[in-house]
Amino acid sequence: MPKIIMYATGSCPYCRMAENLLRSKGVETIEKIRIDLNPELRAEMMTKTGRRTVPQIYIGEKHVGGYDDLSLLDRSGELSTLLI
Repeated sequence: MPKIIMYATGSCPYCRMAENLLRSKGVETIEKIRIDLNPELRAEMMTKTGRRTVPQIYIGEKHVGGYDDLSLLDRSGELSTLLI
């Protein structure tokens, strides 16, 4: 399974929903980067993704976007393929 990285905050409901969706697909380890605890990490996230909202999720080297993007990948069947 590829490495999963998620830029998140501690109070974000979409971050929790993304984590729950990934766990339902068998993901055991999610590296969370808490941008609310370190402002430099928010700037890093924005530079890397071009987005300001959380979550921002990487599966391996692929930036899949936020929760809505992740959910769309799941509905289309592509998420399972990315997690192999």
